[in-house]
Amino acid sequence: MNLLAVERIKLFSTRSPWWCALITLALTIGFAAIIAGATPSDSQLTLSATQFGGSQFGIAVVMVLAALAVTTEYRFNTIRTTFQAVPHRSPALIAKAVVVALVALVIGEIAAFGAMGLGMLMRPDDGLGLHTSQDWMNVAGLGPVFALSAVLAVALGIMIRHSAGAIALLLIYYLAVEELVQLIPKIGHTIHEWLPFNVANKFLRGSAIVDGPAPSDSPLSPGWALAYFAGIAIVFLLVALGVAKKRDA
Repeated sequence: MNLLAVERIKLFSTRSPWWCALITLALTIGFAAIIAGATPSDSQLTLSATQFGGSQFGIAVVMVLAALAVTTEYRFNTIRTTFQAVPHRSPALIAKAVVVALVALVIGEIAAFGAMGLGMLMRPDDGLGLHTSQDWMNVAGLGPVFALSAVLAVALGIMIRHSAGAIALLLIYYLAVEELVQLIPKIGHTIHEWLPFNVANKFLRGSAIVDGPAPSDSPLSPGWALAYFAGIAIVFLLVALGVAKKRDA
């Protein structure tokens, strides 16, 4: 518990988490307002449309927050003090990952329900609400996806240690690589089915063809999709812990 408290204090003693949280909320809720305002009066605003900003752009900002939580310590060499206090290193890094994941979870839930609430206020006659289990996953599921994405970003930050490199790699992969993989002849589509954020999208949106980006082509059910995404995040974190143990701070 002491390690968790220490990591919480360290995280919120800098400005970047606050700014990233505000940007995430602004993107998620702001896009919901834009889409609600742009939807014709003779059309219905869908629940998935209100979540577009979070599922497409909010995740990227949360990963930036998580990466900075690690790489900033390496940049200013404060990680040395942490490792002197916790020589085994893994408990401190796990505590950091847990704290960042919990913060990301809270940000995701506030953003998702805020976007839905704003959509309901702007379009009260469209019947928005959590009517099905998929609706619940579409909204409440954003928090867990944010949390697991943050764990992935923390792991990458531990391995790379440099803010610019970690953030660039995360954003390039998230925004471009998974889509470009589909262009590989013969095997591109098969590989794409199992890529982490494509699978996470299956958990959030299911297989229904609705407005917005194309649904995930993952063969997994939404529940197994979340478990698969969680497994990838845990594997990356374990690899990062092994790397941290073997090299100098």
